[in-house]
Amino acid sequence: MNKDKELSAATPWFRHIQDLSSRVWVLQDNILTAVPRKEQTVPVTITLLPCQYLDTLEKNKGDPMYLGVKKPQSCLSCTKNGEQPVLQLREGNILDMYHQKERVKASLFYHKKSGTTSTFESAAFPGWFIAVCSKGSCPLVLTQELGKTFITDFEMTVVH
Repeated sequence: MNKDKELSAATPWFRHIQDLSSRVWVLQDNILTAVPRKEQTVPVTITLLPCQYLDTLEKNKGDPMYLGVKKPQSCLSCTKNGEQPVLQLREGNILDMYHQKERVKASLFYHKKSGTTSTFESAAFPGWFIAVCSKGSCPLVLTQELGKTFITDFEMTVVH
């Protein structure tokens, strides 16, 4: 199959995301947080859409994707707070970004799959990955420390 065709989508892909300790992504006070999965825990539905404009993006980093939340409609975005890149959730629809004539680099993540796990590296801040702390409940952050204090490998489950 043609890779360019494979990376085009008219509708977002819906996924639940969890780390290898079965902590799922949920929305708490408009902050994406990883919490232990329990019977009554309802993971947030993450929306993913590929970027259509690959020509100016780095090669071999993974598939450039926009990440958002289905309800309430919002987008993940990377910005700087002082010298530190931070992950934000802002109002918006990832379909709007998908249809723009230029890529929205602050909201693009390189999705790299390895076996059953995935990582999400910021396109705006190369070397910074979406991560969660290694224990308990904690908000999603950006980190450069792979496999140390933070967990950057996630499993995705298709939501129908």
